[in-house]
Amino acid sequence: MKSLLWLQTGSCGGDTMSILCADSPSLEELIDHFGIRILWQPSLSTESAASLERTIDAILADQLALDIFCVEGSIICGPNGSGMFDPYRGRAKMDWIRRLAEKAGVLVAIGTCAAFGGVHSAPPNPTDCLGLQFDKTTGGGLLADSWRSRLGLPVVNLAGCPTHPNTMTKTLAMLATGIPLELDHLNRPKLFFNTTVHQGCTRNEYHEYDVEDTSFGGNACMFFNLGCQGPMTMAVCNSELWNGRNSKTRAGVPCFGCTSPDFPLDRDLFLTEKIGPIPVNLPLGVERANYMAYKSLAHDAAPERVLNKKMDT
Repeated sequence: MKSLLWLQTGSCGGDTMSILCADSPSLEELIDHFGIRILWQPSLSTESAASLERTIDAILADQLALDIFCVEGSIICGPNGSGMFDPYRGRAKMDWIRRLAEKAGVLVAIGTCAAFGGVHSAPPNPTDCLGLQFDKTTGGGLLADSWRSRLGLPVVNLAGCPTHPNTMTKTLAMLATGIPLELDHLNRPKLFFNTTVHQGCTRNEYHEYDVEDTSFGGNACMFFNLGCQGPMTMAVCNSELWNGRNSKTRAGVPCFGCTSPDFPLDRDLFLTEKIGPIPVNLPLGVERANYMAYKSLAHDAAPERVLNKKMDT
């Protein structure tokens, strides 16, 4: 059985809410079938706060093993590097995180806030927030870029705002059972961050034929005009639907790129920035010089059924 401690720092609690929706495996299966013992989880544990204090003290005294250490939320470093905007037991939480991280078999950043800084680190970042091992796109957050856990792993970044529920439970199940995790350049598990949100999107064909919506409520692509980040964002949202039913783009809402280290973008979320007629950020793997020529040809080749469906919406 593997022990798991889950602490919240600068967090809205969205990842905790998300994991309750997991079904492959579910949270109950994670505990019963994959042998995870939850030492503490702020919203799920029934023990008192005094129990958490005893647990932390036992871990730091090497009287209790900490196999998996999960942190949900941005690391708050203000004011002036003291971290005392977010204290626990008279000491900055960032200091407790550092101490516990040294005892952990593996340290897991739950959500984009813990991984990269997220919403709380958006400009002007008044509380000086950052991620566990990244500050947005820059390596080295609370912990140095070279930091490794007791098992030799960097911080495992389960990015998302919130993180997909099954991404969390599957990753934790793999860690509990010793299945190796291959990480990408942002230390996200490649198994769950190797396809774009664009792949599997019901609006994909419209994108390929340059049939783009200019206002909400239609069925066409939202990339060219409405700020959708789906073609540039690595996540499983359309290959493994939320609650097995839906995703943002299927519901008519642009992808905001919430698994990316620079989320949230410091601009209008519902507008595609362009230089002239060309979007500033192009789909992954697309060369700028070829983009407009391709899109023009693609629009001319669009089948009537695609154009008609666009006009009907």
